[in-house]
Amino acid sequence: METKEIAEKLVSWCNKGDYGSCYQNLYSPNIVSIEPKGAQMEQVQGMEAVAQKGAWWEETFEVHSSTVSEPIVADNWFSVRFDMDTTHRPSGHRSQSSEIAVYEVKDGKIVKEQFFYDMPAG
Repeated sequence: METKEIAEKLVSWCNKGDYGSCYQNLYSPNIVSIEPKGAQMEQVQGMEAVAQKGAWWEETFEVHSSTVSEPIVADNWFSVRFDMDTTHRPSGHRSQSSEIAVYEVKDGKIVKEQFFYDMPAG
């Protein structure tokens, strides 16, 4: 698959809440996932670690709504904006947030994802 097709599939599946299809069909087994400095699971590698990160997210946050922008594609890279309305389960704090995700594609698979957002003060 070309980068544009991968980007469009990711956006479509994420907007449907079908993250599993993204992982199964678009991600390299050696995926690297990077969060901002100081975030929980700041950097993980491999599908097992990314699955653990996803499980942590689902246990920690209730997602009321989530949307993904249309992708911006440049060669083997693309980016999207995620807008989310979530409740942090441990604290009960509900908030709205946005983040930019940048993806790198090699050999028809996403090999790296990196998320950019403001870390909560505290």
